Amino acid sequence: MAISPPSDLVLDVVKAADPMEVQAAQEKLKANRAAFAATSLAENGKGFSNTVDVLDHVGQKSGLANVQNRTKTEEVPESYRKFEAMVLQNFVKSMLPSESEEVYGKGATGDIWKGMMAEQLGNTMAKGDGIGIAKQMYSELLRRQEGKIVNASTDDDDRNTALSMIDDFQRKTFGTPTAEAKTDRTG
Repeated sequence: MAISPPSDLVLDVVKAADPMEVQAAQEKLKANRAAFAATSLAENGKGFSNTVDVLDHVGQKSGLANVQNRTKTEEVPESYRKFEAMVLQNFVKSMLPSESEEVYGKGATGDIWKGMMAEQLGNTMAKGDGIGIAKQMYSELLRRQEGKIVNASTDDDDRNTALSMIDDFQRKTFGTPTAEAKTDRTG
């Protein structure tokens, strides 16, 4: 039987170590590996925080960053703002790069992070004045409500139907002959 001193020593140390300490050491190694991967992505300019920083910088340039400081010129109901946010979320999600595994991660988790980023961007854009979808829809609703005029005119068919109903009601109530019966007797 051959003896391999370095591996046997390591194996003996592992066997003699407390299992909780071994597990803690393994967790530290995993955390260090993840931190190294995140750091290397950030150093290359492809990390999540770098993407958020770029978006913040663009938001400040475009005036989207100070959403809370805006004055609302017209009060639009929240349901219209939520609809605009949903539309913007879909627009933003379709505009985000499809090859973004370095930023968001791989697989379903990466898709979830990407969707969450699009949702937050859509919500932020919809606050304040948004891009005008909610405001336009609400003003269209108000315009339609103002334009509603009750059409009180009737045509001959409606008038004849109403008269026949009145005659029928009078005949049943008072026992009087209808206008048609009167004309039949005289004519």
